[in-house]
Amino acid sequence: MDGDYVIGGVFSIHYYMHTVNHNYKTMPEPPRCTGSIDSRELRLSRAMIFAIEEINNSTELLPGIKLGYQIYDSCASVPVAVQVAFQFSNGLDPVFDTVEDCSQSGMVIAVVGETGSSPSISMSRIIGPFNIPQVSHFATCACLSNKQQYPNFFRTVPSDQFQAEALAKLVKHFGWTWIGAVRSDSDYGNNGMASFLDAARKEGICLEYSESFYWNHPRSRIQRVADVIRRSTATVVLAFTSPGDLRILLEELSLEPSPPRQWIGSEAWVTDTDMRRFSFCSGAIGFGIQKSVIPGLRDFLLDLSSSKVVASSVLTEFWEDAFNCRMGKREAIGKRLCDGTEDIKRLQSPYTDTSQLRITNMVYKAVYAIAYAIHKAACQETHSTTQCDKFTRIESKEVLTQLKKVNFSKNGYDVSFDANGDPVARYELVNWQKSESGSIKLVTVGKYDASLPVGQKFQINRNLTWVDGGTQVPISVCTDSCPPGTRKVLQKGKPICCYDCIPCPEGEINNATDTPDCFSCPKEFWPNAERDTCLPKPVEFLSYNEVLGIILATFSVGGACLAIITAAVFYRHRTSPIVRANNSELSFLLLFSLTLCFLCSLTFIGAPSEYSCLLRHTAFGITFVLCMSCVLGKTIVVLMAFRATLPGSNVMKWFGPPQQRMTVVSFTFIQVLICTIWLVLSPPFPLKNLNIYKERIILECALGSAVGFWAVLGYIGLLAVFCFVLAVLARKLPDNFNEAKLITFSMLIFCAVWITFIPAYLTSPGKFTVAVEIFAILASSFGLILCIFAPKCFTILVKPEKNTRKHIMNKNQS
Repeated sequence: MDGDYVIGGVFSIHYYMHTVNHNYKTMPEPPRCTGSIDSRELRLSRAMIFAIEEINNSTELLPGIKLGYQIYDSCASVPVAVQVAFQFSNGLDPVFDTVEDCSQSGMVIAVVGETGSSPSISMSRIIGPFNIPQVSHFATCACLSNKQQYPNFFRTVPSDQFQAEALAKLVKHFGWTWIGAVRSDSDYGNNGMASFLDAARKEGICLEYSESFYWNHPRSRIQRVADVIRRSTATVVLAFTSPGDLRILLEELSLEPSPPRQWIGSEAWVTDTDMRRFSFCSGAIGFGIQKSVIPGLRDFLLDLSSSKVVASSVLTEFWEDAFNCRMGKREAIGKRLCDGTEDIKRLQSPYTDTSQLRITNMVYKAVYAIAYAIHKAACQETHSTTQCDKFTRIESKEVLTQLKKVNFSKNGYDVSFDANGDPVARYELVNWQKSESGSIKLVTVGKYDASLPVGQKFQINRNLTWVDGGTQVPISVCTDSCPPGTRKVLQKGKPICCYDCIPCPEGEINNATDTPDCFSCPKEFWPNAERDTCLPKPVEFLSYNEVLGIILATFSVGGACLAIITAAVFYRHRTSPIVRANNSELSFLLLFSLTLCFLCSLTFIGAPSEYSCLLRHTAFGITFVLCMSCVLGKTIVVLMAFRATLPGSNVMKWFGPPQQRMTVVSFTFIQVLICTIWLVLSPPFPLKNLNIYKERIILECALGSAVGFWAVLGYIGLLAVFCFVLAVLARKLPDNFNEAKLITFSMLIFCAVWITFIPAYLTSPGKFTVAVEIFAILASSFGLILCIFAPKCFTILVKPEKNTRKHIMNKNQS
C-alpha cells in the first residue's frame, strides 16, 4: 500500500528458500520462498497492516499523513533478506531518474523486522549506511546491542543478554547444575548460548554437552545431536533455537523416543503454538514475551473476504492450506474447489489464535514507535492542535534521531529504548501443561523483570508441571550434593560440577553442603560423629562417680580407718610390754602420719581446683616426710638401744625422747621449707590439657615448677634410702624388740613402689597419671602399716601370751 511515508516490513512467512542450480547461460531467477506457510508469521505481518491502518485512522497521531507499507517474505533466509534490504534502499524502479536528486527516491522511511537475528544483522549492515532505522520485533541476539556496528537498529523485544541471565537464574533456582544444551547454528543461537554460558558459569552450572545444528544441515548431523541427547546423563536440556530448527530436531527425536527430558526453552520457540504438538516435551518451561491484548486485532484478522484472499498470493496460499481447497482456476492435485463455505472463524490455527499475543504485540509496538518518531519529525504542535505537513519531506535520518527519544504508552504497554536500542526486559515464565483433553496449554507461572532490584527480578507464583506430568522437580546433577561433614574434591579432567565427597579430616567439620573446605573446631571443641557440628570436648578427670575413683577412695578411707584402729589398739594396750618396748610415742606419731597419708590421697580425686592443686602435692610431701622421719627415728632408736647394752655405753642419753622429737621436727621442717619455696615461686595450678587427647580435655594439676615437685619426691626418697640402710644394718640384732627387720621389709616395699612409680607416672595418660600417684601413696602407706604394725597387733590381740616382758627380753636362740 502506497502512502506519504512508506514503512518496510520483513517476516519469515515461509521457512524454506527454493534452490536453483545455475547453468550460467541464462540470468538466474530471483530467490523465492517455498514450503508451507508459517501461520504465526502471517499473523505478524497482518498485525503490521492493522497497526498502520489504525494509525491512518487516528486524529491524534500523524493527522493528515498517510502511512504506506511494503511487506516482504524473507523465508528466514539471509540471501533473501539481503535482497529485500537493497530493495528498501533503492526502490523497485528499474530505471533511476538522473535529472532530479534521487538520494531518497524509492527509500522506505523505516523498517519493521526481521523476525530472526541473522537476517536482521545482514539487513542492518546494508540499510545502516543510509540511516534507515530498523525496528525488529523478534531479533534478540545480544550482538545487535552494539551501536558501533548497528547504529540504526532498535527492537521492541528484549535482548538475549537479559534472557540468558534469566535462564541461568531459572536453572540455578531449581538446583540443576548438570544440563545439556542445543542451539541453532546461527547468530541467534550461537550468541544466545554464549551469553547463557557466561551467566551459567557465574551460577556454578555445568554443561554436559553443547550441540549446534541448523534446519538445512544433513540429516546425519541432526541424528548425531539427537543421539547425544538420548545418551546423556543430564535430564535437563536447554534449547536456544529458532522454532524451525527445533522442529527438525524434535521430529528426529520422536522417531526413537529418548529417556524423559526436561526441556527449557528460549522465547523463540517456547511460546510457539505449533511446537506444542510434540507431546513428549510436556512440562517444558521457558521465558516468553509478556502476553498482551490488542483491541480490534482479532476482528481484523478474521475479516478475510474472498476478494481480499484472491488479491493476495500469500493469503490465497494460506487459505488453500488451511481449508485444503483451491481458489479459482489454480491447479492443485487432489484438492477440491473452494466453494465459499469455508469459515475462518472456526479455523484452529496460529493465525486465528489471539489468546497468547506476545510477538504480535512487539510488531504492533514497533509500528507505533516508528509512527511516533515520524510524528515528532514531521509535525508541529501548537497549543492544543497538531499540524503535520505531508508535503515537507523528512529524511530517514531525522526519524532515526527521533526514534532514540521515543517514550509513549499504548494499550497499557510502555515503549522506549535505552542507549543500545533495547527496551526494558520483562518476561513471563511459561510452562507447558497437559489439559484434561490431553492437549498442551501454555500457563504463565511466574515473571522476570530486569528493572527490579536484585533478588526481586525473578518470581514464581504458581505450581509447575514437569516432564511426564510430574509434580516433583527433576534432578539433574553430575554428582549428588556433598552432605555436611564432607567436602568436595573435583574429579580430574571433569567440570567443576563433577566431584567426589570426602569425609572431613579428624578434628574438622563442615556444616554446609557442596563446599570444598572443612574447618577446624576451636581448641576446646571436637566434631561429632557426623563431623557437621563442633561439640564441647568432654572434660576428663578422676572423679568420685567412676569405678576407679570409688575404689581408690574406698582404699584411702579404709587405710585411714586401719591406722586409727591400730592406734586405738596400741592406746588400749599402751601399758603392755610390746607397746612400751617399741617406742610408743614414735609409734603413735607414725600412725598419725600414716592416717594423713591415706587421707591426702583423697585430694587427688575430683575436679582440680586452685586450692586442691596447692594442697595435694604439699600435703602428700609433708605427711610422707613426717612418716619417714618417724620410721627413721624408730630405726635409730633400735641401733642406739643395742649400743646402749654394751658395757660403758651412755649413748642413749644423746638420743632420748627430746632428741627423737627434734629429729622428726627437723626432717619434716626441711620438707615444709621445700614446699613453701615451691608454692611461692611457681605453685601448681589447675590446667586444661588439650595435648594428650585430641577429642577430650584432661583437667589436671600442672606442677608449676617441675624442680619443686621432684625436690619433694627426691627428699622423701632420700629419707627412705637412709631408713633402708639403717634398717639393714640393724636387721640381725638378736633382741625380740628389734623392729629393724620389719622396717627393712617395709622400706623395700616403699622403695619398690616409688621406683616403679616414676616411669609409670611419666607415661600414664590423662587421669591415669593421678591414679598411679594415688596407688603409689596407698601402696607405700599400706606397706608401712602392715609390715610395722600388723605383727604387733597380731601379738597383742591373738597371742597375748607373748606380750610379756620375759618373752620380749628373751634372746633369739639362733
